[in-house]
Amino acid sequence: MAEFQQRGEDLEHNLAECKILLKETQERLKKLEEDRQEGEEDEEREAELKKVQAEVKKLRKDEKMFEKMMEEYRREEKKLPWNVDTLSKEGFSKSVLNIKPDTKEETEKEKVEKHKTFVEKYAKEIKHFGMLHRWDDSQKYLSDNPHLVCEETANSLVVICIDYEIDEKHALMEQVAHQAIVMQFILDLARALKVDPRGCFRDFFSKIKTADKQYLDMFDHELELLKERVRSCAQSRMEGAMKELEEEERQKRLGPGGLDPVEVYGSLPKMMQRSFDEKNIQMLQEAMSKLDPLEGRYHLLRCIDSGLWVPESGETDDEEDEEEEDQSEKEGDK
Repeated sequence: MAEFQQRGEDLEHNLAECKILLKETQERLKKLEEDRQEGEEDEEREAELKKVQAEVKKLRKDEKMFEKMMEEYRREEKKLPWNVDTLSKEGFSKSVLNIKPDTKEETEKEKVEKHKTFVEKYAKEIKHFGMLHRWDDSQKYLSDNPHLVCEETANSLVVICIDYEIDEKHALMEQVAHQAIVMQFILDLARALKVDPRGCFRDFFSKIKTADKQYLDMFDHELELLKERVRSCAQSRMEGAMKELEEEERQKRLGPGGLDPVEVYGSLPKMMQRSFDEKNIQMLQEAMSKLDPLEGRYHLLRCIDSGLWVPESGETDDEEDEEEEDQSEKEGDK
């Protein structure tokens, strides 16, 4: 019975491995065909194209063979008599592997709520997984906590990466980013095989531990892309926070007339700026006297509205009366 069960597990593993290789080879073939359409004819490229086409053909044949062997195995399994071995065998990986993911469409609100609830419940476990370095440790931890093999964990790990990058903890960001890509590869594999990700994460670790250079390069490439996105997102968040802080400070600075004293000060003539720097009222009056009355009046009112200048009671009324007198004199001269 143990040998029979082992044969079933080996067949499942071989079938999953074959599907992964077929998917990767099909992607290589697609890229080669696109390159051929874009560029000129090349003998070396044509030879590589034919080689990859042959690999795809062979892998499809192998896939059908393994599927047929699995069907035969399941038929034999159904014919087995019920006994202690068949009733009490550990069937987690097999039963989960054969469960297709739930295809029910979730609304955006439901997704957000689901993510929030999951992260609040498993925040400690997710962070622990993000700190694991060895493949074997990651596999064992997911075996002990299969509920973590999901989209919510992958998203949460990315959020942790961004928080670390904002705090300038770059080494921790890169470590968690590695685990985020591990989870993303597992989820991609599950989608390719159309199975529950909890049932195929062992296949990912089996492959990555013995992977060829091409597969490892692909993993490293995705990791670098994620780190770039995290840095960009962290930078955007910091810039947004700075803008919010600057706007809050600006709102606090606004004078009684709703103007920003910093902006008003920057628009003043140099002589008026100097008088405010030295807090010299006489110098301010001299600067005002050298300006056109309308221009001087414009700057003075802006200084009052921004709080740069706080006039004594009745001062603004006197200014208005003087302006009216000046205006009347000008009209009389005409």
